[in-house]
Amino acid sequence: ILKVLRLTSGIFLEAEFTAPWCIDSAPGKEDLAELLPDAEHVAIFHLLADGACRARLPDSDEALDLVAGDLLMLPHGDAHFMGSDLHLRAVPAAALVCPDAAGGLLRIRHGGGGARTQFICGYMACDRRLCRPLLSALPRILRVSLAADPATRWMLVALQHGAQETHTPQPGREAVMGRLAELLFVEALRSYIRQLPENQQGWLAGLRDPYVGQALALLHARPERDWQVDTLAAAVNLSRSALAERFSTLIGEPPMQYLAHWRLALAAQYLARTSDAVARIGERVGYESEAAFNRAFKREFGAPPAAWRKSARLARAAVAAGEGGQTAA
Repeated sequence: ILKVLRLTSGIFLEAEFTAPWCIDSAPGKEDLAELLPDAEHVAIFHLLADGACRARLPDSDEALDLVAGDLLMLPHGDAHFMGSDLHLRAVPAAALVCPDAAGGLLRIRHGGGGARTQFICGYMACDRRLCRPLLSALPRILRVSLAADPATRWMLVALQHGAQETHTPQPGREAVMGRLAELLFVEALRSYIRQLPENQQGWLAGLRDPYVGQALALLHARPERDWQVDTLAAAVNLSRSALAERFSTLIGEPPMQYLAHWRLALAAQYLARTSDAVARIGERVGYESEAAFNRAFKREFGAPPAAWRKSARLARAAVAAGEGGQTAA
């Protein structure tokens, strides 16, 4: 699934706080729109490079304790508070951001002069439809300990090196930082999957299951194939009924329903990003006739493929025009 997500990733902020401090850390919608104007969905992460702090969601009393080497992820882009003392009045982080004089990362320096905490902050943007299975399996806020896992400890060194590079910008810096952020996201997912309880349900638990994981891999590798539950079950060496039950229990929907959603999500991406004929796109995602593709797409998106494509292009053109106006201003 990660191969087709077309992830846009990067590191956008380096922050240093001294106790006592408390901030409202989520970028506002306007900030995200300026940072990633074409993004349908943005996840935020904070890598704690040094020190310690606490974090919580505004509508929750439960706080997470973070130490150096921890990654705090907000997969759904939720607002959140972070600080040495979460009982303090939260200062909006956006009001503290300063551009770096050398043209590198945005920076924050804030606090009362006590114990120091340092963060590297980044983002992941993706197509909301293609991300649906992944996002639905992730909580609103989660902590992944990278330092405690030998398989991910190297990421800390790489990201700290990447952040240092912003002080003396080099050619290709943005590409390097983007790839580091993407690697961090993938490694965090892998680490999170390893930590899931044995009785956990959901898409990520399905990946870990020896039969459902194989079935998901096959559906994503060949979505255009004329899959049936029988053929899918035979391919993973399980009975039809056993696979159907196991898949529905872990993923939350039957295999063919999952495939139908995935095919249409892929089709929407192809419509938005290519000039291929509607019939060709339908065939590419597994529909034998254009009429069948049109019906299925309209049920899912409320408009036939051609009309949906036109609307999507007009929306992108409006975003581009807005960017041009902001640049001129």
